[in-house]
Amino acid sequence: MVFRSFFTNFAADFLKVMEKKNIKAALFDLDGVVFDTEPQYTVFWGSQCREFHPEHPGLEHEIKGQTLVQIYDAWFSGELTEKQSLITERLNQFEQQMDYQYVAGFEEFISELRQQGIKTAVVTSSNKPKMQAVYASRPEFRSMFDAILTSEDFERSKPDPDCYLKAAERFGVEPKDCVVFEDSFNGLKSGRAAGMYVVGLATTNSAEAIKPYCDEVIANYVKD
Repeated sequence: MVFRSFFTNFAADFLKVMEKKNIKAALFDLDGVVFDTEPQYTVFWGSQCREFHPEHPGLEHEIKGQTLVQIYDAWFSGELTEKQSLITERLNQFEQQMDYQYVAGFEEFISELRQQGIKTAVVTSSNKPKMQAVYASRPEFRSMFDAILTSEDFERSKPDPDCYLKAAERFGVEPKDCVVFEDSFNGLKSGRAAGMYVVGLATTNSAEAIKPYCDEVIANYVKD
């Protein structure tokens, strides 16, 4: 299997590593990996955090990459539990209006992978209502992937490896034959715990911050 150079920020020996590992499946998180949506979520959570946690400025940056359940458990439990339904309703409405722009170079990259026979999957903590908004905004989205796994398909959330192990099982491949593309700390830890090759995108956190949790760091998928 031959991999050409697709990336601006990949180390020089990346292609040799991929060939040596005989990668058979590429597994992608959604927000910050396929779509450049994290800045929009920062705006949303900024408004919610200022309303319900004015005593904690900048909280929206601390919760980046966490699942909704994790955010609720940590910051909207106790006397704020009753506000969860309101925030969920606001979030669902917000996601229906979001601008789903692909991370630079993604469309060409995913096309190249599939031409080379690599299985592709989205592995996201997003739920089915969110994905319906994605499909409405991007009708071509589903045709880009061999499988789309959402929160309804997993028993345990990232950083548990459950979601990525289920994706590998779906394709009938070994975890060591998979590469994971992630941007959040929980996602990177999930891919690493699954025993997969992990590529981190510096779209949500800095390259320096995510480097210890992945094998490679990239800015986007733009070709050299």
